[in-house]
Amino acid sequence: LALIDVKGFDPKEVSVTVKDRKVKVVAEHEEEFSTSRGKEYNYKNISQEISLPSGVSEDEVTYSL
Repeated sequence: LALIDVKGFDPKEVSVTVKDRKVKVVAEHEEEFSTSRGKEYNYKNISQEISLPSGVSEDEVTYSL
């Protein structure tokens, strides 16, 4: 069991892949907004990779947001 905090990300901004006995979680969020000085951007990114324990098949991996 692994928990990764993706608070502030829309589910569409989060991807989970399983390859080569590793689970990779990537989340990216970008905001554009106007201020008195012009356009400004906020960008945040999370990337985490977790190795599967021995005896756990890639087919057994499940996740939820």
